[in-house]
Amino acid sequence: MVVRIQELDFSVNLLKAILWQYNDAEKLQSLLQTKQDWYEVTQEDFWEAWVRDVFDLNTANEFGLTVWGIILAIPLSFGLPGTGAREVFGFGVNNLNFENGNFGRDAAGIAGLTTEQKRLVLKLRYFQLISDGSVPHANYVLKTVMGTGYLLDRYDMTITYIFPTALPSGVQLILEQFDLLPRPAGVKVNILIDPQNVFGFNPYYLNYGNGTFGA
Repeated sequence: MVVRIQELDFSVNLLKAILWQYNDAEKLQSLLQTKQDWYEVTQEDFWEAWVRDVFDLNTANEFGLTVWGIILAIPLSFGLPGTGAREVFGFGVNNLNFENGNFGRDAAGIAGLTTEQKRLVLKLRYFQLISDGSVPHANYVLKTVMGTGYLLDRYDMTITYIFPTALPSGVQLILEQFDLLPRPAGVKVNILIDPQNVFGFNPYYLNYGNGTFGA
């Protein structure tokens, strides 16, 4: 399945409406040309900007991404738990980290996403809503949206998304905070990132036959 946005033509040519017998009517020609110029600014430019800034997820700006967040019913921020002022580790007055900041939050808060992080969240959310949950479609989503990774079906009501190389911190943050990767209903999702860097022995990097030193 390939998702394409059709080419939209917003051009308007009012001069086509002039009948041949009015080709020499200079005043009429001038009036229509003035209106044609107005349409090019208010009609064509407006709709081209709307497609670019709102409709197309690949180029949408902050406003457009906010609109898509409402349409797809997905928040573009996430909560940060607080540990309480007494449990925040630091030094000096107000538990400052060498006078710069704390090692933790004393109160809960909200963290926003960057523009590109929002774009990734919305794309994954879109494919999540239309996905049939199959392995081929999940792999298509990974290739199209993330450009890396593949899905392994373990045939035990669990699936594992495997990313063979390390992901950018922003992408890992999204995978941790949002449940957006396609999956069949009732199936548990595991995520394995850069397994080659996991230290262990024997097949699957097992730690003395028990498990790996990382996940």
